[in-house]
Amino acid sequence: MLATNSGCEIHVSEYVVRYSNKYDNDMNHTSRLISLCVCLLFLAACSTVPHRADSGVAAYAMPDKYAARVVEQVLSDGGNAVDAAVAAAFVLAVTFPEAGNIGGGGFMLIHDDQQNYFLDYRERAPQAAHRDMYLNANGDVDGRKSLVGILAAGVPGTVDGLWRAHQRFGTQPWRGLVMPAVELAKNGFDVHPKKAKAVQETVEWFNGEVNFAAHFGAMAQGGVFKQPELAAVLQRIADQGPDDFYRGKTAELFLAHSEQAGGLFTAVDLSSYESVWRTPLEADWRDYRVITAPPPSSGGFAVIQLLKMKAFHDQAFAGVAHNSSQYVHLIAEMEKRVFADRAQYFGDPDYVSVPIKKLISDEYIQRRAAEVQLAEISHLESVKPGLESPNTTHFSILDKWGNAVSNTYTLNWSYGSGDVVEGTGILLNNEMDDFSVKPGVANVYGVIGGTANEIQPGKRMLSSMSPTILLSDGEVDMVVGTPGGSTIFTSVFQAITNVVDNGMTAQQAVSAARFHHQLLPPELVTMSIQFPLPDATIKALSERGYRLEPHGWEFGDLQMIKRRGMTYEAASDARGIGVSGVIE
Repeated sequence: MLATNSGCEIHVSEYVVRYSNKYDNDMNHTSRLISLCVCLLFLAACSTVPHRADSGVAAYAMPDKYAARVVEQVLSDGGNAVDAAVAAAFVLAVTFPEAGNIGGGGFMLIHDDQQNYFLDYRERAPQAAHRDMYLNANGDVDGRKSLVGILAAGVPGTVDGLWRAHQRFGTQPWRGLVMPAVELAKNGFDVHPKKAKAVQETVEWFNGEVNFAAHFGAMAQGGVFKQPELAAVLQRIADQGPDDFYRGKTAELFLAHSEQAGGLFTAVDLSSYESVWRTPLEADWRDYRVITAPPPSSGGFAVIQLLKMKAFHDQAFAGVAHNSSQYVHLIAEMEKRVFADRAQYFGDPDYVSVPIKKLISDEYIQRRAAEVQLAEISHLESVKPGLESPNTTHFSILDKWGNAVSNTYTLNWSYGSGDVVEGTGILLNNEMDDFSVKPGVANVYGVIGGTANEIQPGKRMLSSMSPTILLSDGEVDMVVGTPGGSTIFTSVFQAITNVVDNGMTAQQAVSAARFHHQLLPPELVTMSIQFPLPDATIKALSERGYRLEPHGWEFGDLQMIKRRGMTYEAASDARGIGVSGVIE
């Protein structure tokens, strides 16, 4: 369990004080011995209850000020990391609708009392979904169909996931953790200018095909934005837990909307949804224990592969400046091989066998590292599998007992499918595009998939989400993660190495220039729009045969907590509107 001030400890203290005073006044020697024995027995019984010392330091890195505010309040009031995560996730469903959600899903990585846990609350395909549902009569992919409208949505998992995390680890009342979101939905929040501009662009992109503009178009004007229908849903969730969402009034509204909009959802799809506790991936790297996401995330294995490949090539990186031409080339060569493995082997582990132990073994990664071309760009045909939204959002939380949550959840593309469940204000995801709609055909992120990730009823789609925690001597050293679609794990990898290998502070690490390469096209390297690579690097890479371009969207909104001696740094990516802080 997550550490709290033990009630047993309080009772023992009271018992000792009470009887010490009593025997000082009127107890004889025998009575004192009896009372002392009782106290010792009571203390022995209490010693079996895990208890972590209160360090007096907590930290958070959140994607907006409203989530930061509620996390600071929960932690200051004695809540633990999971309590704060639940409250923050519901708040972000109100104030960060492009990604924060109750109409989507995600992953939560938890470090608690020296143990690590991973909760998969990823969306699932409806039972009526099938492999060829996005192909036209000619067998070609209708890419718009897997992105826009209710057919693009999977069964949401967020409400069930947050409930299960709270039931296992929470210490504060559920209702109290949900109510801040209710109040924000009812009374409104101030729309950030960046958000207002993005909403206007999103309205244009959906082009009237869905009801997005009717529900969220007013955000484009800025000012205070209220969501009374969503407030009513959140109030029912606060009072009834997930029963309302999956079996109650909200479920009824969901199913009525699905029928009217031509969706596939049934009562069984909702009532049968369950989050899954999985064993997180763990690996030793340098002086750290890396804890990260297992399948159906492809991000955790990728973070481990990239970190270890870079370590195997320490000699090649010696004397190579950060983000220089050679630095970018070596990382791009490593990333090619990671994406080749991702396409071939990864899918929902409940449906396909993922050879994860081999993929993160030192022997395998060393062999893959040996394939890296130190000077030339690898030809595409030579990069084979090695065995026989951008508006996702992430937050990192550390409580004063040393427990941590690294949580990434998403609607997939910005504002998901654009389809809002009438009567609820719930914006649905477009996660079905994360399946391999047709083997060999790229999804919206340009990522190729294979049969392991093809659509099947009830299956969870593959993800790149990579919530990660680094331990040092058994204690949390770093909590990190980011949104960004296929750029997630390359960004997490760069942020970690920015700190550990390049000596940056947490703020420098999350805000540094970033780049991305994902196998196809073989010569293309994309860069952060706001913080691109140096001109000299761009010129040298171009002369080498690479094509350097700004990424299609500003990728990544890293949120990091990093230990420094007896305290912590907390940092939010300068590209976003996040807020971070340390509570001492």
